[in-house]
Amino acid sequence: MIRLSVPGFGTLELRHLVLDYNGTLAVDGRLIPGVRDALAALAERLAIHVITADTFGRAGVELAGLPVNLTIIAESAQDEAKLAHVERLGPEGVFAIGNGRNDRRMLAAAAVGVAVVQAEGASAETVASADVVAASVLDALELLREPKRLIATLRA
Repeated sequence: MIRLSVPGFGTLELRHLVLDYNGTLAVDGRLIPGVRDALAALAERLAIHVITADTFGRAGVELAGLPVNLTIIAESAQDEAKLAHVERLGPEGVFAIGNGRNDRRMLAAAAVGVAVVQAEGASAETVASADVVAASVLDALELLREPKRLIATLRA
């Protein structure tokens, strides 16, 4: 768990990291360099969940050996499936990262939602639903490893 107090935002007790796969952790189905190590380090403090339609069919292979819970969802109603996953975990304990339009509802529901803008771009609706916008997934994950950065971004 990661516990921190953010002036003007509240006290966070983060237990889960929920991530989109394509466009967030991966480009064209392949993990972005450095993601494997970052996830392995964070798994010591958070339960990690990857939820994806697995467009390229590579998520299982690319995430093999990592301590993550992989959920493959249907092509339809992805935004509802991702939101339901966050709600089952308890949104108050979730730090969520995504980029696509189907991520907007899970980012809005999570205690902290982070939109990433990388090679695939990001949906404007998703960016508007996020608490934080990061230039890369590695920057977003680093907010959890160096929580004073997150405090500096979210404080009022």
